Amino acid sequence: MATSDTQRWMRVITEPSQWASGSAWTGNTDANVITSVAKPVVLDVAEWDESGRRIRAELMTLAPGTQISAEMVQRQHIDLDNQWWSELRSSLDALSAVHTNRVCLDELLLQRRLLAAFGVSIDVETLVWSTAHGDVHWANLTAPQCWILDWEAWGRAPAGYDAALLLCASLLIPDTASLVRATFTDVLGTPTGHIAQLAAAAKLLGLVEYGNHPDLAVPLHRHVRNLISGN
Repeated sequence: MATSDTQRWMRVITEPSQWASGSAWTGNTDANVITSVAKPVVLDVAEWDESGRRIRAELMTLAPGTQISAEMVQRQHIDLDNQWWSELRSSLDALSAVHTNRVCLDELLLQRRLLAAFGVSIDVETLVWSTAHGDVHWANLTAPQCWILDWEAWGRAPAGYDAALLLCASLLIPDTASLVRATFTDVLGTPTGHIAQLAAAAKLLGLVEYGNHPDLAVPLHRHVRNLISGN
C-alpha cells in the first residue's frame, strides 16, 4: 500500500468471531515492544465483524528487500552472504533477551509433543528458556537485508528454538543446513538446543501428517535419530 510519502504493508486476517482473540491474534501488535530486532512495526489497526467473522487489518512498515521463499521449506540453494547470517544471529540474540509473558511453546505441550512423536521424556526444569519468534523459516525472512516477518507466535520457548526450526526447514539443502549449524552451533549444541531441535522436528512432522512438505519427512526422521543417538 502506498501513501504520499512512503510505502506500507497492509496485512489482513480473518477468523470466526469466537476464535478472533488471544496472543496469536494480536502478536504483530504486541511485538511493537521489540525494538532491537529488524522487523516491521504495526502503525495502525482496524477490526470489524462481517458475516460471523472477525476481520483485522494491520498497517505496517514495509520490510526492505524481498521474501526469501514463498514457502517455509528451502528446496533450492539461496546465496546469502556472511553479513546476512550475522544480522540473523544478532536479531535472534537480541530477541532471546526480551522479557515477555507471552508463551510460544509451554512446558506441558513440549513434554507431550516429544513423548507422542518420539517417545522421549524430558525434565523441563533442566531446560533454559528464552524469548523466540516461534516461526523462523524461509518464508518469514527477507534478503538482502535480514528482516523477520510475521510475529503471531512469539513468546517463551526452549532456548534455540528459532535456530532449530530454521535448521529443520533447511534439511533438504545440506549446504544451507550446515550454514545454520555453523551460525548457531553454540545454541544448538547445548542440551536445551537438542530438545529445541526435537520440538522443531515434531512441529514440522505435524505439518507432514496434514499433507504439507512430505519430502521433508525422511530427512527429519534421520535428523531426530541422530539427535537421540547422540551422533
